[in-house]
Amino acid sequence: MWIAAALAGLFAGAGLIIAIGAQNAFVLRQGLQRRYVGMVVLACMGADIALILAGVGGMGALVLQWPLLLQVLRFGGAAFLLCYGLQAGLRAWRGGSALAAADASGGSRRQVLLACLAFTLLNPHVYLDTMVLLGSLSTRYPGDLRWVFAAGACVASVAWFCTLGYGARLLQPVFRRPGAWRMLDAGVAVFMFCLATLLLLRPLSP
Repeated sequence: MWIAAALAGLFAGAGLIIAIGAQNAFVLRQGLQRRYVGMVVLACMGADIALILAGVGGMGALVLQWPLLLQVLRFGGAAFLLCYGLQAGLRAWRGGSALAAADASGGSRRQVLLACLAFTLLNPHVYLDTMVLLGSLSTRYPGDLRWVFAAGACVASVAWFCTLGYGARLLQPVFRRPGAWRMLDAGVAVFMFCLATLLLLRPLSP
């Protein structure tokens, strides 16, 4: 039962975390630039683990009782994604001098950390996925098995963000070409605009 609960948590967590999102796109870009990768990975893992544990501990039910908070996060997150998408679009339009230039213009440690936390905590879906959905799934397991399920989900988060952040360097030879960076930024811009539009048009539901 312990192994089954841990594997269920691992696969459920992986299914939610690995799905393409604004946070993953940000982590990938930092990994390609090799700027503050450890800090970004730790921040993402820490936030995910805290939310997963809170959901398993019963906080997910409270999230459902705060519709106003979720709406504030919905519109605030959309505004942030639009701003970041605009920045990515401008980078794609202006171009650059490949990876070396990108390394020198990635923002300060504080700016990167704040952006990482914004991508993580201003996304209302992260609360529905980690606290509500994983919290609900954990109730299928009695007693301490709930926390084994949570541990499996936490392992999925740690493995994914470490792989995404530190594995991005394998793509560096591709991104030494200016055109590759322009394509990445253009794709990120379109992706951010689409996510912002979905947040604005689609009501949140668990």
